[in-house]
Amino acid sequence: MRPTPTAHPGSSPPRPDRLAPDYYTAVRVPPAVAALASVPDTLGPGSPAKVGIIDLAFAVRDGRTELVERYQKTPLQIMRPLWIDPAMPGMSYVYLMATGGGIAQADRYRMDFRCGPGTEVHLTTQAATKVFRMEHDYASQRVHLTVEEGAYAEYLPDPLIPFRDARFYQRTEVTVAPGATAVVGDTLTAGRLARGERHAYRVLATDLYIARPDGTLLAIDTLRLTPGAETGGVLGPGVFAGHDHVASLFVVTDRAPAAELADTLHTALAGLGVLYGVSVLPRDCGAWVRLLDDSPVRVAAAHTAAWDAVRRLLTGHPAPDPRKP
Repeated sequence: MRPTPTAHPGSSPPRPDRLAPDYYTAVRVPPAVAALASVPDTLGPGSPAKVGIIDLAFAVRDGRTELVERYQKTPLQIMRPLWIDPAMPGMSYVYLMATGGGIAQADRYRMDFRCGPGTEVHLTTQAATKVFRMEHDYASQRVHLTVEEGAYAEYLPDPLIPFRDARFYQRTEVTVAPGATAVVGDTLTAGRLARGERHAYRVLATDLYIARPDGTLLAIDTLRLTPGAETGGVLGPGVFAGHDHVASLFVVTDRAPAAELADTLHTALAGLGVLYGVSVLPRDCGAWVRLLDDSPVRVAAAHTAAWDAVRRLLTGHPAPDPRKP
């Protein structure tokens, strides 16, 4: 049994036990996913190589953002941060990687990113996230992004690709302090289209929660995709609307008025040939956009255009070349 850490007066709060099931197990799993829980005939939840953890903390040191705390457990890992943006040389770029090549049944992942006051952080994946075929149980991923006062953080992973019979739930919780900026994006494909796997996954569910440190809720975005269900569907309005790719970008900031931010996003996407919608977020805390198309190239270009427009408005600098190093 692992000892429970204790705090001394004046010390920092004790670190959580990252290997305890309560730490990496998803909470409030949607019923359509939870109903598939079972004991696999291979490695089960919590087994070696089935729990991936990344816990990173950033702080400003000598005028640039440095990674000051790091914990990782395979199959999730990172290389060292990079400072590759000539327009924002103090911004730390971190590329998230999975040594297993993708997410398999009974995998339980958790990633925590703590961006301290005044930091500038860009988080992305090295490549698209593949969710493999599953015969038992399901896979889950928890993402926690905390952005403190004066910080500017971008979390822009590459697309999520669900394989045939994939079962996956992701919960992303973003905590944004007043005076901070968070840019959070995602892209979801209908599957391995080149292999004819269009919405062939079993179930895919995501939840995005954006809140203030005091718990004040700013926005919720919920997605439930069950292609085989008799009701709901995945191709109607509000979901894929008959398209193969859907992407979103949420921006929480007080560096610019919400209406100006929404207008900036609209202008950036007009004429690019994709279907999109832009709106301000509740409490005028920012704006968001969702876009749809059948071409992964157009979707990626539109997503990058939206990101670039936001970056120029909020920092005065363009987004860097999105190619991976």
